[in-house]
Amino acid sequence: MSHRNLVQAKSAAILALTAGLLLAPAPSIAAAAPTPVVASTSVDHSLHLTGAPNARDLGGYTTTDGKSVRSGLVLRSDALTALTADDLAKLVQLNVKTVEDLRTTYERVLGPDKLPAGATSQHRDVTGGNLVTAITMKDLGQFYKVMPSNSDASAAFRAVLLDIKNSPDTVLYHCKSGKDRTGWLSAVLLTILGVPRETVNADFMLSNEYVGAGGGTGSLGSSNSDHVEQAWLDSAFATVDQKYGSFDNYVSQALGLTNQDVTALKAKLLS
Repeated sequence: MSHRNLVQAKSAAILALTAGLLLAPAPSIAAAAPTPVVASTSVDHSLHLTGAPNARDLGGYTTTDGKSVRSGLVLRSDALTALTADDLAKLVQLNVKTVEDLRTTYERVLGPDKLPAGATSQHRDVTGGNLVTAITMKDLGQFYKVMPSNSDASAAFRAVLLDIKNSPDTVLYHCKSGKDRTGWLSAVLLTILGVPRETVNADFMLSNEYVGAGGGTGSLGSSNSDHVEQAWLDSAFATVDQKYGSFDNYVSQALGLTNQDVTALKAKLLS
């Protein structure tokens, strides 16, 4: 073989090896490694509200057993303070009848919601009016560790989940930026429904695409309020495992949901 042919052969081998590495399936990740984030691009979850850029439909995701979360039944959002007339009209079209507000009384006074016609608001303060918890919210990394084991937060999340189960119409829940309190509640609901963790992570991280668009800030002026980090959600799930032993135990013990409640949620929200 000539020198030129030898070089060509080596180059072809290198290209083939590189292509094989790029196309080969990713190796399994050890349990101790951070949970991967896999983006879901097949469905546009955004509601495209001018005054609430982080408003999204929780539907469209696929569960581990091949079912789909129904669209148009559960919406997650940032505050409804700056909704335009067109935004409100869209929420009316989406049949939003219940708005679950996870914010503190202080936040609600500073930025009252604009509600779509025919909707009622339920105040589900995740802090339970507890100043210590509210102060903890300023350190979001710490807040995620506290949220799953906080009784006030659990009571608020339980109330929202039961309203979702029982409401014949669309339910929208939100906090200020729609990423922390709303983010954890969304992760909990999707996990209850059987959506895989990778997809739960992707939904959580989508806030980074929308929060900055509205110039919003997060929980009570926290210094890291303009984004979310995967490590925060991981720490919340870690607290669940450490304190309750399993996610199912968290649902039954902390949130107080029965097997019948979980079955009803799945029957309503999955197809």
